Amino acid sequence: MQSLHGARATTAARPLGTSAYQCQPSGRLRLPVGASKLLPRLQVRHASSPASSEPLQKTPLYDLHLAHGAKMVPFGGFHMPVQYSAQSVSQSHIFTRTEASIFDVGHMVQRLFKGPGAAAFLQRLTPSNLEALGVHRSTLSVLLHADGSGGIVDDTILTKLTDDTFYVVTNAACREKDDKYLGEELAKWNTEAGHENLQATQEQLDGWGLVALQGPGAEAILEGVLADLGSLDLKELFFGQSAYAKLKLPGAGSSSPVLISRGGYTGEDGFEISIPVGETVGVTETLLSAGPEKVQLAGLGARDSLRLEAGMCLYGHDLDDHTTPVEAGLSWIIPKERRTADAGFYGADRIAAQLVPRSKGGAGVATRRVGLLVDGAPAREGAEIVSRSDEDAANVGRVTSGCPSPTLGKNIAMGYVKDGLHKSGTEVAVLVRGRKRNAVVTKMPFVPTKYWKGAA
Repeated sequence: MQSLHGARATTAARPLGTSAYQCQPSGRLRLPVGASKLLPRLQVRHASSPASSEPLQKTPLYDLHLAHGAKMVPFGGFHMPVQYSAQSVSQSHIFTRTEASIFDVGHMVQRLFKGPGAAAFLQRLTPSNLEALGVHRSTLSVLLHADGSGGIVDDTILTKLTDDTFYVVTNAACREKDDKYLGEELAKWNTEAGHENLQATQEQLDGWGLVALQGPGAEAILEGVLADLGSLDLKELFFGQSAYAKLKLPGAGSSSPVLISRGGYTGEDGFEISIPVGETVGVTETLLSAGPEKVQLAGLGARDSLRLEAGMCLYGHDLDDHTTPVEAGLSWIIPKERRTADAGFYGADRIAAQLVPRSKGGAGVATRRVGLLVDGAPAREGAEIVSRSDEDAANVGRVTSGCPSPTLGKNIAMGYVKDGLHKSGTEVAVLVRGRKRNAVVTKMPFVPTKYWKGAA
């Protein structure tokens, strides 16, 4: 998921002060020898602040990671694997694209919102139409600041389990920020006049595991471990859908029902599996029993390069409190029926105005998120995007994520540029170590996605 500066114009109505909700600062990982040559200064999703004094937590798979030779690093407040001894970061990336990999994403925060007012409550915080969303359907969304700025608190995946129960996954590094935001908003909602019969509650699924099985071999591997082969037809479980099923456990027996959601953060076909307390290790070992030629454990290093190739945002880098969904190129997450100033979600009037370009009488946006192909050395977060033709190299934007693409063999990056320079094929330059490197704006994803949406 997973979540969505400098040189670009600030479009938030006001900067958020120290009393506002804030994620943990993003840090840099210290990569093991060899990994830094492949993806130097790797940007990974929600790395913990190295200065944090809070003790690191462990996911249910911590011991399994060590047993498989994982290099562990601080990440989102947890001990997490960046890579494993069996594969380099680049090899793990390619293996995911050609076979299948298992990623531990148990550091993410799994929540349940329940009650007759759950859908309406979440529709105030997000631009999604959850009342119209089908049962066991999921949607990417964003939590929006209550100040009307349209700024993004966090990105999230929302899944409708029943008409009044929603499974919501938020980011680990934003746990404290999100807990404060959601707690205050829930208390406000439940005490407002007229909501007596529209109450909502929140529950965190602490101790539950969450693993992502990703790659072209994912379906066959998962099908092979279903406890009852007739219980779930994976060919009929399409991207953005979910279902409960029991999985085989090592030896004998089966798991409790696990929530299987088709999707992921790599651009490949795959599944994210939410697993009850005490069963994560068994389920993961069963998935690994398909054999190392078919499936491997993969770490944060491969996960980050895979998500960037897929054009997916990283909160705290490509998305932040001052960025709106329109600026971030996420207008597609806002359904047609919610694109009006009176749609009822936070910042609706500002976002509705931004959806209409200036050329058509709307407010439009000053900057837009784009993809870049960069010549020469890779461009990293913070690199200035400048005019290629101007001798004075006028600043036109800023890189927010970047790395060499193992799939393409090219340097790719994501960033924000001035409106008007966002069209595919626009030539710009990026300052890398003080030198101009030619770059071209390109459509994302950089690598075609392979989500299962049914036979062509």
